[in-house]
Amino acid sequence: MDTTYPLYYNGPAVSRSNVRQQGQERFSSEIMTYLDHLYRVAFHLVRNDDDAQDCVQETCARALSAYRQFAPGSNMKAWLTRILYNFFCDSYARNKRMVAAEDLGNFNQDGEADKSFWESVTVDHTGPEKQLLQQELGAKIGAALSRIPEEFRAPIVLVDMGDFSYAEAAEILSCPIGTVRSRLSRGRKLLQKLLSDYLAKSGAKL
Repeated sequence: MDTTYPLYYNGPAVSRSNVRQQGQERFSSEIMTYLDHLYRVAFHLVRNDDDAQDCVQETCARALSAYRQFAPGSNMKAWLTRILYNFFCDSYARNKRMVAAEDLGNFNQDGEADKSFWESVTVDHTGPEKQLLQQELGAKIGAALSRIPEEFRAPIVLVDMGDFSYAEAAEILSCPIGTVRSRLSRGRKLLQKLLSDYLAKSGAKL
């Protein structure tokens, strides 16, 4: 055997490189499964399509650049949503016209009690008319959400619309669970106040 030229095995190094590349590709593919969720959250936070698209794109870019910080097996949906929410807080002003929370008066601070409002909004019709009214109700809810201050809107978007638990929402919003409960209760009450006239006229009921 000719040993004039030393032989070096570079298999492990190549393998590690391939694993890193494959891992990043899998990570990117998993992010893609949450794009619709991220867009919905972003749209209700920034309240227009162009800014929502920008939020999602920036969230994906930040997530890909920080993918080594993600713990495999943990909740990627919550992790991505927290990145999106942090970007929203860093990049968007909160001085647009909104309903003042002080206009509400006294109300129950228990988020669990108020949840019956959100879950029990129904349309008292059948057939195609019901579908149309449900679509209209969804649009009205979206418009009402856009008028609620962000600190109360975000818990509604996360818990009621994003199906996050109180604990997950608290982690995303970087606040105690009790604060999430309190803000969620106030947000639901604001939403109920804004929708009251429409619900009375449309036949939808609590």
